Amino acid sequence: MPIDALGRTISGAIHDRIAVNGTHLHYVSLGTSGSPILLVHGFPETWWAFHEVMPVLAERHRVHAVDLRGFGDSDLANDEFDSKVAAEDLHQLITALGKGPMHLVAQDISGTTAFRLAATHPDAIASFTAIEMGLPGFGMEAFADVTNGGAWYFGVMATRGIPDMLLAGREAAFVGDYMFPSMCAVPDAVGEGDVAEFARTYARPGGWDGATGLYASVLKEGEKIVALAQSDAIRVPVLAIGAGGGPFTEHTMKRAAPGTDVRSIQIGGAGHYAAMEAPERVAAAIRDFVGEVDAARIA
Repeated sequence: MPIDALGRTISGAIHDRIAVNGTHLHYVSLGTSGSPILLVHGFPETWWAFHEVMPVLAERHRVHAVDLRGFGDSDLANDEFDSKVAAEDLHQLITALGKGPMHLVAQDISGTTAFRLAATHPDAIASFTAIEMGLPGFGMEAFADVTNGGAWYFGVMATRGIPDMLLAGREAAFVGDYMFPSMCAVPDAVGEGDVAEFARTYARPGGWDGATGLYASVLKEGEKIVALAQSDAIRVPVLAIGAGGGPFTEHTMKRAAPGTDVRSIQIGGAGHYAAMEAPERVAAAIRDFVGEVDAARIA
């Protein structure tokens, strides 16, 4: 049953929570016709990262944006949460929605989860769009190497309890004064209202634990992800969308999905958070790609 929005919303959107895989996921739906699209956020984000992308896609598609376990208004994560659990959460969500295979769109730290989902449940996925995404085993671990320019917060986020210890009461400052400004190329793309919406749920006790599970996955799951890639498990068409990271996403996906068609597009002038910095261009890229995939499936 639909619920009232617990935070910010967009016109016409329907909010719901659904029981899957021993947890409850919050997701937001927009659009009444066309093939279904599932949007999966990164860090430090929630479904709200796609609030300007969704209306464009909903003109032709049924669009769902989910809060991963431990993020947003979904249930908190426990110490067993990792990319494998997150992938099964999404698989059960797709099954419960009963709308057939979905076009999967994921970005940033959700990459390992999305790759696992596409590789282990191919019947649930019609296509895979990767936005500004890396994968363990394919170079993403380097972002944790502070001695060679890696991000200091990577290890902090991967250690359960430390983010709560260091960031309690400072959620908005960390998100709004550091994370987004450090990787955005478009000034004011993420406004005060956006920061407040993201920080609202990270401020829950244990509100960083979903991020901890996904960051820890990057540091320990490289061999497993490489093994999946070597099995040629990804068979659906793939679109790699790069922005601030340049061709990194394209190179990653071409190595990780060698058995399928990997297309790429670069969003010039945008930084890492392309869905908020250039939402119309990101939405157009997804829409055109999904349209081509749908046409080929019908033919």
